[in-house]
Amino acid sequence: MTDQPHPPTAPAPAPALFTWEFATDPYPAYAWLREHAPVHRTRLPSGVEAWLVTRYADARQALADQRLSKNPAHHDEPAHAKGKTGIPGERKADLMTHLLNIDPPDHTRLRRLVSKAFTPRRVAEFAPRVQELTDRLIDRFAERGSADLIHEFAFPLPIYAICDLLGVPREDQDDFRDWAGMMIRHGGGPRGGVARSVKKMRGYLAELIHKKREALPAAPEPGEDLISGLIRASDHGEHLTENEAAAMAFILLFAGFETTVNLIGNGIYALLTHPEQRRRLQESVARGERDLLGTGVEELLRYDGPVELATWRFATEPLTIGGQDIAPGDPVLVVLAAADRDPERFAEPDVLDLTRRDNQHLGYGHGIHYCLGAPLARLEGQTALATLLTRLPDLRLAADPAELRWRGGLIMRGLRTLPVEFTPTA
Repeated sequence: MTDQPHPPTAPAPAPALFTWEFATDPYPAYAWLREHAPVHRTRLPSGVEAWLVTRYADARQALADQRLSKNPAHHDEPAHAKGKTGIPGERKADLMTHLLNIDPPDHTRLRRLVSKAFTPRRVAEFAPRVQELTDRLIDRFAERGSADLIHEFAFPLPIYAICDLLGVPREDQDDFRDWAGMMIRHGGGPRGGVARSVKKMRGYLAELIHKKREALPAAPEPGEDLISGLIRASDHGEHLTENEAAAMAFILLFAGFETTVNLIGNGIYALLTHPEQRRRLQESVARGERDLLGTGVEELLRYDGPVELATWRFATEPLTIGGQDIAPGDPVLVVLAAADRDPERFAEPDVLDLTRRDNQHLGYGHGIHYCLGAPLARLEGQTALATLLTRLPDLRLAADPAELRWRGGLIMRGLRTLPVEFTPTA
């Protein structure tokens, strides 16, 4: 009797995307897509159809491909998709001319103007302020023995930091905090709340730019705020319109806070659910070392980063990605979370290893749209984690991980809440 050949095993069925279960842990679905449909056309919850790029090599190529435009004008959109590919409310608030929506040469010009604020030297000068903000926020809950680290720590820290960098007066920063809070609820707040917050922020920024222009000293002062620097560049022949200045300030706030909220929140959660990795980092920080903190934050960005999908791109001509033909006008979304767990690029990609050295993750993007604020985000992430682990050494989750909820939304990945407990400190 001869052995009968086994029939080929059918591949597992395609996973459901963009459900609540998917939001909690999208990585098994991304693993399926990488293997079976690495460049996958899908209908998004908004009704827009787009290509998802999930393999590392394809993702890196797409992020640097200038045939993929950031300008929504290139979207070959049906009527039902009108205006559904950007930040809610930015179109009506006349805030479209920012770095996430434009291509060279305008992108080159605007990026050059603002890049001076994010040089390593400028960020290093800002480090004491970030430390001061971090300690002040921890002071507010340290004696209590419990906290929600999203709302009480990860959220306000980057808001106040970016407001300081932009030059928003301290007395107005709580308003910004309220507007920003509405913007990251992604459907969890009142209908139209995001667009209303964007409109309020637009009105405030226009007024602030006007006031700063009238009071601008003849020569820049040391540590001049970013909005004053944009106005000065505009007034000295760089041709930055008021709309561009307002849009620039808006996107720096929008892109500069929610990403860092999620970097800190996701990072703390990953450490609390990987006790051995957390112990090693805690001991390293206690010895005054910085090396593991540096590689650790990069690994947290790779392992469960704050930006799940890179922002929208649109094909300007026929092109091929990963063997898949893309038509002109088609939206393309590079799935950073999938690329950064690609076993073709990273050894044991589903393992959190804070000592990982070969870690060219795509958490900050790649190419000309590489995140301008990466040095500041690294500073805030390292400062937040090191200070928490030092001041609250027995920090622990106060909820079952299965009970935690992740915010809905296409681009970002972050927790709604992160309840913790610890021994109260004076």
